[in-house]
Order: sequence, then C-alpha cells, then structure tokens
Amino acid sequence: MAIPIINSLASWILKKRIHQIELFLKYPNEVQEELLLSLIKSAENTFVGKNYGFSSIKSYNEFSNRVPISTYEDLEPMIERTRLGEQNVFWHTPIKWFAKSSGTTNAKSKFIPVSSEALENCHYKASKDLLSLYLNNNEESQLFTGKSLRLGGSKQLYEDNNTFFGDLSAILIDNMPIWAEFSSTPSNKVSLMSEWETKIPAIIKETIQENVTSFAGVPSWMLVLMNKTLEATGKENLLEIWPNLEVYFHGGVSFEPYRTQYNKIIPSKDFQYYEIYNASEGFFAIQDLNDSSDLLLMLDYGIFYEFIPMDTFGTPEQKIVRLSEVEINKNYAVVITTNAGLWRYMIGDTVRFTSLNPFRIRVSGRTKHHINVFGEELMVENTDRAIAKTCKTLNCEVMDYTVAPVFMEGKEKGAHEWMIEFKHDPEDIEAFRELLDKNLQALNSDYEAKRHNNMTLNLLVLNVSRKNLFYDWLKENDKLGGQHKIPRLSNQRSYLEELKAMQYSATL
Repeated sequence: MAIPIINSLASWILKKRIHQIELFLKYPNEVQEELLLSLIKSAENTFVGKNYGFSSIKSYNEFSNRVPISTYEDLEPMIERTRLGEQNVFWHTPIKWFAKSSGTTNAKSKFIPVSSEALENCHYKASKDLLSLYLNNNEESQLFTGKSLRLGGSKQLYEDNNTFFGDLSAILIDNMPIWAEFSSTPSNKVSLMSEWETKIPAIIKETIQENVTSFAGVPSWMLVLMNKTLEATGKENLLEIWPNLEVYFHGGVSFEPYRTQYNKIIPSKDFQYYEIYNASEGFFAIQDLNDSSDLLLMLDYGIFYEFIPMDTFGTPEQKIVRLSEVEINKNYAVVITTNAGLWRYMIGDTVRFTSLNPFRIRVSGRTKHHINVFGEELMVENTDRAIAKTCKTLNCEVMDYTVAPVFMEGKEKGAHEWMIEFKHDPEDIEAFRELLDKNLQALNSDYEAKRHNNMTLNLLVLNVSRKNLFYDWLKENDKLGGQHKIPRLSNQRSYLEELKAMQYSATL
C-alpha cells in the first residue's frame, strides 16, 4: 500500500502549484514587470548595477534605455572575473556553478552562470511544474509508483578557483533534492559517467529491472538508448520491458522527425509526450495540455522576457519588444534577463507565439541556425515539419539531417544541399527529394517564392549518408550524448563539407 499512498501524496502536493500558475496566466504583464523591478533591485549594488545606475531605475523604459542587448561574448569578461573568484559582479549572491556549453556554432566553450536562485526558483521549480501540469491533466496517473529514466549529459563536474563547471545536467544532479533522486533512475554515479559508449550499457543494466513509468531527455539521444535497450533485451518494444510506461518528457531538439520511430517502439495510444523548452540559461516553457505542440511560457521563474522580431534582427532597424507587444505567428529572437545575472542576454533561440492568452509558444529555430542566403528565411521548424510530412507519405524514417546553401556561381542559381541519414530508406529517393521540396514550399512562402520557376533557387540537392555518419561526426568532435547535436541549418557550408568528407573517406 506504501507506493500508491506515495503516488497520491506526491500528486496532491504538486497540483497545489496550479493555483500559483493561474496567477501569472491572469496577470502576465504585471507579473513580468514586477519581476524585472525585483531583479534590478536585487543587483543594484553589483558592478553591473552600479555601472547602469540600477538604484534609480523605476520602469522598463528606463531599463531598456540604459542596459544594452548582450551576447555571451559581451558578458565573457565579467563571467571570467567571477570564475576566478570575484563576486558581486553581475549578481548579488555568490555564483559558484557554471554550466559549460560548447554550443553548436562555436567551438569555444561558454560558461553560463548558475546562481542558487536559478537552481531553486527556475530549474527545480520548473521540474516540479512539469509534473504538476502533467498530473493536473491526467488524474489517473500512476507516475510515482515507478521511476523516471533520465538521460542527461556525459560530463562530470570540475573545480576551478572554488567554482564548479560542467554540463547543466551534472550541476542539477549534483544539487538534486532528495525527492527527485528517489524517483529517478539510473543512479547519480551512472548518470554522471563521462564516456558515452560505456555509459549506455551501464544505464541499461541499472534500469531494466526498475519499474520505469517515464522518460526524460533529448529525443535523438534517448532514441539511441531505447534501441540499444531493445537490442540488449531482445524485446520487440519498450512496453515488454517497462509495462507501466505512461509519459516521455522531452526537449532539446524538435520531436517531429522522431515521432514515428517512438510510436513504433512504444506502441500505446495512451502514452503521452510532453515537451519542455530549457537551456543552460534557464527553463522557459512547458507543454501544459495533452496532445499539444504548444508550450506555456512560464513567467515566474526569475526570468524577464524581451523579443526581437526576426524580420528586423541584425539590421539597423532592429527593435526590441516586451511580452505585451508580441504578435501571433511571428518569429522572434529571445532576449532574457535572469536571476543568475544575465542582463538582456540573447540566448540564440527563435520562437513564435501561437497564443497570447495565455502566452504559448513554439520553438522555431536558432538565430544562427537558419538559411537566409537568398531571402528564403528557412527555419528549423519548417524543415522538421517538411521531413515529418514527407516520411509519413512515403513510409520512411529519418535519423538525422543537416542543410546548407549552394551558393550562386556565375550564371548558376543557388540551391539548398541536404545530407540525410535514413533509418528506413524511401523506395524512391528522387520521389522523396521532390516531395520534400514541395512540402517546404507549402510551409514557407518565402522559400516557395524563390523556388517559383527556379527563379532564384533550383531543386534541392540530396545526399544520402552512410549509416552512423552523424554519430561518427559527433564522436570525432567529442560531442556524444547530452545536449549535443549537429546544426540542422546553417548559412555556411562547413558542417556539410565535414560530413561529406567523412562520407567520402569511408568509401575509399
């Protein structure tokens, strides 16, 4: 009887949070304005606070006029000062944790500050909210009768000048509250193993005997673990191993290209998929409805939001708007001010709003991960959906892909060149290529205009990769596991050329 009682008690405790969520749903702009002023007040005696005169800032307009938009490169000198032991630079409480992130477009490591406030009032609070929203929508859930199989990063924590750095997942696990550790598998020791290819068998060994009721992790890497688990056990699907599975909490990359594969290995119409949107800089949004692709923007995690419309991004006409000024179905670059001392920081993601009451979003891509060489403004959201639609029609499956421009030379028109690794090949590659192109045109009017009568763009170029090409590229670049991934889209050709070189060398 103990486990059902624990399940009921945990559900009751978590669902009490729903009333607090309803407050920012009702007063979103007021909650955000109050939060901003609170952040400014907290940091007024820091180096940043004194530099920008935080003590005299009384409104958003004063804040936006004084404090410039920043990138990591802008903040790096202050972050390095803190990593060397200096405090009270950009946040008023000690910063001893740094989430190390190499990113996907820059080989140089980033060290994102993580304060105790960010841990408690953002990351851990969001983890509880995710469960609260799920349980509120699924009254019969038995989530806490079993454990959550988590798949985090592959890096341990390292100490330097009395500060610690590593993958965000390692920081979260190291500071994990007892309730979270009790309900998770594998053990912290296995979760923090650095070597991905020995970590996977260790996870399988620890978890196949557990009563796993949920998964949490990045879809691409979780799929690798799931397939390896099926191979190790000789089972046809995951329900034969864990019959009480009920939900997968996922984020990091779009789920659409992988949905068909998940449906095959978890063949249950009642199984739920819940998406999250988080990063080293913070936890931003959570799916709050069953069977929805929209994410509720969480407004009381110590993060103040601003947005740059992508149609002016990087131009002299660039403008910044706050939450009360956003429009539906328009792409925006996200700017955040946080309770870890990131002031008007561009995180590099783009979103579009699908609802303004409440504020719900979809992640549409990255500011650096789109293709706009020919004015086509192609976003990752477009290519992910086009891949999914094409695969569904032609009964095939894609494991991974990347796209780069083919630049105009002389009288030659441009194009987009794809490298795709299939799990199950289409019967006709040429038919796949043509349908993918048509689906892209249907999803993106700018791309359609450039493709009309081959006006600017020729039909896309398609390369079919050898098996494990993307995995091998990640391994060669020490990016196996966790949040690592190859950029889906790029305005330059370096990633594609590296993949093509590896593809060619393997055939020699």
